[in-house]
Amino acid sequence: MTTIIADSGSTKTDWSIIENNSCPTLLHTQGINPALMTDEDIEGILNNELLPQMETKDETTVHFYGAGVRQEMIPQMQRVFEKAFAGFTGSNIVEFSFHSDLLAAARAVCGKNEGIACILGTGANSCLYDGASIVQNTPALGFILGDEGGGAALGKRFLNAIFKGELPQAMRDDYLKTTQLTLADIIRKVYKEPMPNRFLASTSLYIKEHLDNQQLQQLVVDNFRLFVQRNLKPYGRKDLPVGVVGSIGWHYRELLAEAIAKEGYTLGCILKSPMEGLIRYHNQ
Repeated sequence: MTTIIADSGSTKTDWSIIENNSCPTLLHTQGINPALMTDEDIEGILNNELLPQMETKDETTVHFYGAGVRQEMIPQMQRVFEKAFAGFTGSNIVEFSFHSDLLAAARAVCGKNEGIACILGTGANSCLYDGASIVQNTPALGFILGDEGGGAALGKRFLNAIFKGELPQAMRDDYLKTTQLTLADIIRKVYKEPMPNRFLASTSLYIKEHLDNQQLQQLVVDNFRLFVQRNLKPYGRKDLPVGVVGSIGWHYRELLAEAIAKEGYTLGCILKSPMEGLIRYHNQ
């Protein structure tokens, strides 16, 4: 019996292959996002990148978690995966399940227990989880209207602060010198170039190296506190632990813990990636 667990974003997919409860084999392919890709795109990744790396032809179960896996996309994913795996496994039984990246986060940090699960990466999201499924979700709204707590929102706050005097002028000058950017470059990257959210989140690299500045520390804490106030408060469940998946939550975990405590919550599990937790969940 083989279990395959996939954790996919738009850029890359991490695959964990577990044969007969042995140690997982980790594989990587391009990202698979059904909201952005055609059947042919997805099938090409499976046939050209994933399946050639695999040796198993046992009875197989595939659990796929990813960005863009909305309910209406599941029939497309089922169709494409069935076609690709049929040629690989022959007559062996293959079962598929497809889920959102938010459910991946919930299962990774909460397991089969009730809790609040969060994604804090470039963007941000959260949900109330009952131990099996998502029962409530505050809309994230993206980096322009929301995404409080995420890397892009942090970048917006940081750039606003260095150019409007909330942070020292010396920090502004050092940031521009270190990145070799000008204010005009920054305006262009945010308002004219593709994927401004990624550019904004990239400021985290500089922020992380300068947390000896108390004002900058406070800016990070305030970003997390706003995330809690706007996204977690509507659940009305301060009794539940708050689990977090994502690079921003992981790298700023001490400041995140401070922010969550100040808002009256308890921080639970923090993972940089959900895969470790998903393997544990599916082995329970």
